[in-house]
Amino acid sequence: MTNPWLAIDVATAPLTRARELRRAWERFVVGSHDENGASHDSSVRAPIADSWRRSAAAGVDPNGLRIAPLVADADETSARWEIHPLAEMAPLIRSCLAATADESQHLIVVSDANGVLLWVEGNAMVRLRAADSMNFAEGTLWSEGGAGTNAIGTAIAAKHAVQVFASEHFNEIVQRWTCAAAPVHDPDTGQVIGVIDLTGEMRTVHPHSMAVATATAQAVEAQLRCEMLNRDARMLARYGDRLTTGSGPRALVAPSGRVIASQPVGWLPPERLALPDDGGTLELLPGAIAVVEPLGHGDAFLVQLLPPPTTCSAPSPRLHLKLLGRERGEAELEGATVALRGRHAEILTLLCSHPDGLSSEELSLGVYGSGDRVGAVRVEISRLRKLLGDCIETEHYRLRPGVSSDVARLGRLLHRGDVREAAARYPGPLLPRSTAPGVIREREALEGWLRQSVMSSGDRDALWEWLQTPSGSLDLPAWQRLLANLAFQDPRRSLAASRVAQLRTESGDAKAAAQPV
Repeated sequence: MTNPWLAIDVATAPLTRARELRRAWERFVVGSHDENGASHDSSVRAPIADSWRRSAAAGVDPNGLRIAPLVADADETSARWEIHPLAEMAPLIRSCLAATADESQHLIVVSDANGVLLWVEGNAMVRLRAADSMNFAEGTLWSEGGAGTNAIGTAIAAKHAVQVFASEHFNEIVQRWTCAAAPVHDPDTGQVIGVIDLTGEMRTVHPHSMAVATATAQAVEAQLRCEMLNRDARMLARYGDRLTTGSGPRALVAPSGRVIASQPVGWLPPERLALPDDGGTLELLPGAIAVVEPLGHGDAFLVQLLPPPTTCSAPSPRLHLKLLGRERGEAELEGATVALRGRHAEILTLLCSHPDGLSSEELSLGVYGSGDRVGAVRVEISRLRKLLGDCIETEHYRLRPGVSSDVARLGRLLHRGDVREAAARYPGPLLPRSTAPGVIREREALEGWLRQSVMSSGDRDALWEWLQTPSGSLDLPAWQRLLANLAFQDPRRSLAASRVAQLRTESGDAKAAAQPV
């Protein structure tokens, strides 16, 4: 057989091949290999022999005493599948595979990039036998480390489509089955995001199953590429003018570091850029420094090449704003902490929340509640520029490239759905003592967005991080949800129960105090 990734071809008798593989597998598990773990048996394909060695090194039991572990319950698996990029591709996957799966009584399976099964569809009896005999069901881990050699785990480990038949499976209880799987790559990042698999009983093995799985993965990748190009077009429509305004080379770059468009073409290196999350500077080549500016909620980044330094010019100072959980806010200017006055912190907060900028009238309305305090706004911005340097553009008030903030970072985390990290990085409300109308509005919107994201995420750890914040510690419904979703042996359960009881008591006392005498 010329293709080392294909288990069986039309000229091979499945039963004969299965018996041959069984003998090779038995020789391997009793130690018939050299000191480096390399099999001497030429009847075993190189990808399978490599996988057997990885499985043995991972401590997988080949004799069937250990099956694929359950790593996510039904609710968590459903939540993972709902937000997975391949969930939207389910109709396409079904249309590509349904006829083959029905004819050969195979299951259609999708896993995530770690090998956790997220979606299993097909003949009900085959699904039941697969679940009962080898724990092949949603929420189980089918990486090589979790279940030994199998098409899903080996496709992930080898980064290649593969078919695995009968005793090519490392775990004995899986050897009644055959499977073919192909990894799916994100065209934006180039990373594997999941695996498409066809699994059936050994007697239903078909030499074309790997080709069908591969073709389906390619169709999904093509659809994902179309969606990526549509996103690129939207980013160009929104931010394309930033490429043509100003001097020097510029580029619009995706959060993954992939260049969407550049002016002029080709001035950036061909590989993906390692962009700083909060913006700042980036060394492209020795002596070639670029400024990286986040656009929107981290939807894209503008990369601008800085002119070579001269004796009479100096780069803009690195400025980071800390406005969450602080009464007045702080600025870090080249590593030194600068305390901010209340008005200054409020103006900077509004500019952080509006990266496209605000007019003097809009700032006046947000800070003072009235649009007729334009003069006061201009005075405060002049003082800010003296305090922090040239950090605010004066034509239309906006923060200059290179200015980062905890507010913008939190917004980007929420925007891309990284709820657990967002909750962990939330020290408290935005300028909690400020009474500026615009700050109140942004404070309530940001905290409401974070809380709603946490409560709807289905992530217990994200919920736990929220409950460690000043606002979350008083959130009775959130504590109740955590208590309902924690395992009985989880050490956090007793704390959650105590906190629920305490908040219920305090709530009852408050209601009683509010009753008329």
